[in-house]
Amino acid sequence: MRESMSIILDKVNHIYSPDTAYQIQALRDVSLEILDGQFIGIIGHTGSGKSTLIQHLNGLMRATSGHIYFHGKDIYDEDFDLRELRNRVGLVFQYPEHQLFETTIFDDVCFGPKNQGLSKDEAGLRAFEALRSVGLPEELYYQSPFDLSGGQKRRVAIAGVLAMKPEVLILDEPTAGLDPAGRDEILDLVARMHRERGMTVLLVSHSMEDVAKYVQRIIVMNQGQVMLDGTPKQVFAHYKELEAVGLAAPQVTYLMHELVERGLSVDTEATTVEEARASLMEALTGLVAARRDIHVPGKD
Repeated sequence: MRESMSIILDKVNHIYSPDTAYQIQALRDVSLEILDGQFIGIIGHTGSGKSTLIQHLNGLMRATSGHIYFHGKDIYDEDFDLRELRNRVGLVFQYPEHQLFETTIFDDVCFGPKNQGLSKDEAGLRAFEALRSVGLPEELYYQSPFDLSGGQKRRVAIAGVLAMKPEVLILDEPTAGLDPAGRDEILDLVARMHRERGMTVLLVSHSMEDVAKYVQRIIVMNQGQVMLDGTPKQVFAHYKELEAVGLAAPQVTYLMHELVERGLSVDTEATTVEEARASLMEALTGLVAARRDIHVPGKD
């Protein structure tokens, strides 16, 4: 049985300021299939087309040419409801706290559901559920969003999108400007929502460590094109090509390749610290056993 596609892009191009001296082609013949329930990382250098790409997925930007399909329907058809698309494909911008504007956190999170036409009570229930799911303490609900820490503001902004019950959640650099603890909190939260709700998640990030740890699939953008698309292991196996376009693999990748060069039999496909640790322990155990000439079961 074929997995269901939530979004398909077919030869999508986007040109800023066409037919002027400032013309820039931000997307070039991008064709992609986004499967329902996938957790996808989108990486690329500044100017690679990442942010332009994601703003096409909920119709905020319109392709210069090409087609985008949501559950089989062309979003550029005259009778397609773009408002409904934006309800179902939620986008959390970089520094989303700049979009907080209501007097209380609770009112801010209610804004989206009210805009969808829900009653005050229904919007309130959605807001409670969303704020609980992002782990914000209840005593903060009626405070001003401007009194919160950076990480808490980010949670409120994510709750505001979750309250609209999207099927697809797109996050543009959700950890920008946060300290390491705040970064881990937000990414753990996103991973938990993906796991528990089964929602499709697209995470735009410049941190190779982050995408290696959390996502199932990585799309690498370069000069407006899809340069690589595969599992973290498949993508980071091309670390030399990534370097050539100013990107890098996770530090673990380099460490494992260096250990192999020094004669240690470790897994160069390890992309997370946990995988590297397990591979290294196995290699060291085998090395110690070989040196002592001790038989270790399973190491024949």
